[in-house]
Amino acid sequence: MDINILLFDDFETLDAFGPVEVFGCIEEYRLRYVSLNGGTVVSKQGIRILTENIDDVDPYGILLIPGGQGTRALVNDSEFIEKLSDAAMKSEYCLTVCTGSALLAKTGLLDNIRATSNKKAFEWVKSVNTNVLWVKESRWVVDQKYYTSSGVSAGIDMALGFVSEMFGVDKAREVCRHIEYIWNFDPDNDPYANIY
Repeated sequence: MDINILLFDDFETLDAFGPVEVFGCIEEYRLRYVSLNGGTVVSKQGIRILTENIDDVDPYGILLIPGGQGTRALVNDSEFIEKLSDAAMKSEYCLTVCTGSALLAKTGLLDNIRATSNKKAFEWVKSVNTNVLWVKESRWVVDQKYYTSSGVSAGIDMALGFVSEMFGVDKAREVCRHIEYIWNFDPDNDPYANIY
């Protein structure tokens, strides 16, 4: 199954590549990097990624949407939001990290759906769409086919949670051992929720 990682200029590198490290350990997944028009996309940290045009990939897999500074402008980019909405509707599962949930919320697909986001940017994300059932305390939230996580490194925890649900907890723990990661496996406990 394809995992389509939707990138845009000024995305947060770890938002995308934390989950990529996890999903890259799963033989059943093929990672594809996509963007609105294809070509080179540059992360906030200056990492240059060659992407495919989102129209040229199979949308019926898993869609991963990172966050980052680039989301601030993109929530008002109607062409981007329309393409995102189409891709998210067709995907079997849709995962967001950090302020990537603001982009998904803007499509209206999260209306009356439980979701979370980066706690430092939580008030801004909530303002994008007040019809979403925003959950501040959670590290990540699952509602229907939508998985949303808190900020940056929380995407790794969510990705491991996703692997646990798809392939079993032993597989998730195997991935943890491989990447030498201590998994925050409780989705309802985000230690950063009360800091901001």
